Amino acid sequence: MIILGVILLIVGFVTSISILWTIGIVLVVIGLVLWVAGALGHAVGGRRHYY
Repeated sequence: MIILGVILLIVGFVTSISILWTIGIVLVVIGLVLWVAGALGHAVGGRRHYY
């Protein structure tokens, strides 16, 4: 999710499409929150691991 957010940020910046920029920021933030929660050992979405 973080990688997709970064890709959308880059594409939105290059093409000057603000909605892609906004969606990219939201995805990066959500990805970071889920990553931190998972790293702290909290179950995310009912699962402790996603592999």
